Amino acid sequence: MAILKTKIREFRKELNMKQDELAKLVKVRRETIVHLENEKYNPSLKLAMDIAKVFGKSVEEIFKFIEDDS
Repeated sequence: MAILKTKIREFRKELNMKQDELAKLVKVRRETIVHLENEKYNPSLKLAMDIAKVFGKSVEEIFKFIEDDS
């Protein structure tokens, strides 16, 4: 099974951006950002693209699927 890894927290901290600020920019609740950062939630394609746009990155730079060998 593949696990989605994310660099949202890393890119957000580089911009000194709070979770609620990112949430407002991409029109989701702060809890959604928390779940994304904790890798408990897989975003829709639209949300992934919106987050990438905020950071000026590609979706692939922010999100990556890793195969879980367990």
